[in-house]
Amino acid sequence: MISGGGTGGHVYPAIAIANAFMARFEDAEILFVGAKGKMEMQKVPEAGYPIEGLWISGLQRKLTLDNLSFPLKLIDSILKSRKIIKRFKPDAVVGVGGYASGPLLRVATKKRIPSVIQEQNSYAGLTNKVLAGRVSKICVAYPGMEKFFPANKIVMTGNPVRSDISNLTNKRATGLKHFGLSEDKPVLMILGGSLGARTLNDSMVDGIEALVGANVQVIWQCGKFYYKEMSAKLEASAHGGLIHLFEFLKEMDLAYAAADVVISRAGALSVSELSIAGKPTLFVPSPNVAEDHQSKNAKAMVDNEAALLVKDSEAKENLIKRAIELINDQAEQEKLAKNIKTMARPAAAEEIVNEIVNLIE
Repeated sequence: MISGGGTGGHVYPAIAIANAFMARFEDAEILFVGAKGKMEMQKVPEAGYPIEGLWISGLQRKLTLDNLSFPLKLIDSILKSRKIIKRFKPDAVVGVGGYASGPLLRVATKKRIPSVIQEQNSYAGLTNKVLAGRVSKICVAYPGMEKFFPANKIVMTGNPVRSDISNLTNKRATGLKHFGLSEDKPVLMILGGSLGARTLNDSMVDGIEALVGANVQVIWQCGKFYYKEMSAKLEASAHGGLIHLFEFLKEMDLAYAAADVVISRAGALSVSELSIAGKPTLFVPSPNVAEDHQSKNAKAMVDNEAALLVKDSEAKENLIKRAIELINDQAEQEKLAKNIKTMARPAAAEEIVNEIVNLIE
């Protein structure tokens, strides 16, 4: 049983773990538990797995109606988690962070069911910090996580990513064709995450003229919150068909294969995927995250000469300019691609499955 979600950063590692488990145990039964109304309720069935939804949401920092209803939601979710566990009888439960992990893992650990949590970031999420003392094992992607979790429970595995990203060999031509791109022009990809990133989108709008002038093709993933606005702005610009706008990218392997250079936020999943894909990257860490953990994620790459960093506050002025400079510097691209590959942990999902199996046995 696997629980968690809310954003792609939680959902896709969960699906990767499930796929790795099924690859080893073809007759295994896997049930996901997510939060009603969140993206896992769509993405998990699309990946071929059943999912149950809990009526749960996060605590907001301000006093809101959602906060007032939180105790009711928590009680309801704990009661439903008990019913789900009683019916499904899991041999192990995995939490990947996000709202739904809390109630389900709380019930599972009380029933002494073997349990694993997977923390994607260099700064632990609230749900995982609360659960850490109860669970059997904690799989992490960054060193120094002892400041959040009991040291004797920590296992360094890396972050699991979608398996199709692990092998991009011979996919470039297919990727270019899929996105309607030309072979004789460089390709820049903008990744703002599943929800989108205002700074990246605004920087992109301001940089359209420069990109067109440099004859750069763009795969621009702007996020669902910004798609209508960015679509209108793109239509009003003279982009000569070089800019390709998407709310969300389903075929991420083809997008990575097509891209020469990537601009991305520095969420844990993005960092892990870009490492495995081996893409020259400019990270723009989001300032709107706990303890500025995206800057820490990106700094680990920059310190190893595996990526470049542009501060969010400087992005509108410098980001597209830096991207064009990198596109025109083949030697720098090759260095970054080689170094970021050394940071990858392509067997992360399999290592997490090992930990689950050890607990069951």
